[in-house]
Amino acid sequence: MSATDSDASPPSAYHLVLQLDQQFDDLLDTIEVAVSLYEQQCPPTWVFHQTAPSRHWLREALFDMWHQQDQDGRETRNYIAIVAADDELLNAIDAVNRSKTRFSELLKHIKQTYPQAFNDAKHRLAQRHPHVDAVLRRSGLARLHLKQSWRQLPIAEAPVSRVRFAWYSSGRSIKRLTVQEAEHKLLQLDTDAAHVRIQLRKLASLPSGEILAQVQTQAPLMRANLFYTEPLADGHTRRALNAAMPIFVPANHQRLPHINLPALHPPTTRTRARRRDEKLEDEVFLASLRIYRYR
Repeated sequence: MSATDSDASPPSAYHLVLQLDQQFDDLLDTIEVAVSLYEQQCPPTWVFHQTAPSRHWLREALFDMWHQQDQDGRETRNYIAIVAADDELLNAIDAVNRSKTRFSELLKHIKQTYPQAFNDAKHRLAQRHPHVDAVLRRSGLARLHLKQSWRQLPIAEAPVSRVRFAWYSSGRSIKRLTVQEAEHKLLQLDTDAAHVRIQLRKLASLPSGEILAQVQTQAPLMRANLFYTEPLADGHTRRALNAAMPIFVPANHQRLPHINLPALHPPTTRTRARRRDEKLEDEVFLASLRIYRYR
């Protein structure tokens, strides 16, 4: 008697990595379909601070999945653009997004289930990339940038009349920590180092019930406000989103929406007023962990 689905053994690490190879190949194939269609159509396109973008700029953007030398793994390169796409191109871009989702979900599953196979899987994927030979010749090392491989391409759900870009350079994430959690994080560092021992002593002087804040300053990013030609079914007339990747909007009589021209670089000083509820001390308390006390 054949085994039921519930009796079947979970896939091994080897089989999951083989599936990942196939998912990555599928992703590359769907990108190739989309960029080839774009290059055939040459639809109306606006690229940030480029008066005449090359015919192949989208190919370069979507196939950019490599770490550059000395690049912070948390950082990704931006490709800020607007493309007025017809239904065929929108469907091709949607297929890319769906393929990216399947790829990222399987990769995360491998990382959670077989963490020892994760690094091997990344190395295998790099060898399957179409530009691997050029990368190896240029840098001697091919390292796939996973965040750049699975990030989605924004698609506007309705025609857009105008797009307003603006730099957002004051972002930060704040995570609340107990004294015990902060101590645990410090103990993961080199406790023989003098600066770590000093911070452990500072932490020991606090009441055990005090709550601390770990602050991560976010890199400047471009935000886009899309204004629809007509209200959506839910009544919304605009949508705000991060603009790290090209935004595809439905072609409106083969024209681009009106687009403002933001500054080439983000502002160097804070442009937003400080939040009234900002209650962190100005001086960092535990510098190694970017931990602050509340006032």
